[in-house]
Amino acid sequence: MDTSLSHLVEAVLAAAPAAKGGAMDSIVRFFKEGGPFMYVNLFWMACAIAVVVERVVTLMFRYNLNAEPFMEQITKLVLTGNVDRAVKLCGAAPHSPLARVIRAGLTRANRGEMEVAKSVEEAILEHTPPIQSRIPWLWSLANIATLVGLLGTISGLIITFQSLGNVPADQKQAILSNGISEAMNNTAFGLGIAVSCIIAHLFLTAYAKKMVESVELSALKLENLLSRRQAGETSAMDFERSA
Repeated sequence: MDTSLSHLVEAVLAAAPAAKGGAMDSIVRFFKEGGPFMYVNLFWMACAIAVVVERVVTLMFRYNLNAEPFMEQITKLVLTGNVDRAVKLCGAAPHSPLARVIRAGLTRANRGEMEVAKSVEEAILEHTPPIQSRIPWLWSLANIATLVGLLGTISGLIITFQSLGNVPADQKQAILSNGISEAMNNTAFGLGIAVSCIIAHLFLTAYAKKMVESVELSALKLENLLSRRQAGETSAMDFERSA
């Protein structure tokens, strides 16, 4: 299996433009010198890239909704009595957790404050966890890559020192050099994957946390808005005066 992976990597890299031949040769040599554990870590690197790409696409495109102008439109529609239009506006962004939570509250707008609060709380518990899903995987992938790299390092050194006792003295230097290259390549590759995963984790965690806080704040604003609306403050001027 390791041999087939090696041939696959070499074939893909060989198909690159000739101008990049030097860099491609270096990468091929880096993997070949690193031994079989390099290809194990290559798999974990692919997993990490897949998680990062999926989370970036989901959070920044699929779930993304500018909360401030969205809530301004919702507020205007509610205060003018157009709750149905506000619900339809939420339907225009069906994948956004913010729109889903606000829609849940608006559909209970005429059933009292308690019903609105329960509906909004339930929607938050349902739609905010997917925002943060799979992001913790990056910490696990960072640890796995580091440990696999360390395992490759130790394995390379063990095999090297075992081989030194069975070869002539003039060949020991070459064998030792190859063994150290295998060990260091595994360490470098594992740590490189780990550092990249940690950086991506920090960025995505901060972005997801900000999105969840925005949803919760907007939900609170909606509850206050509907409460004041039921209290008879049906105009934007009344709302601003009491805010």
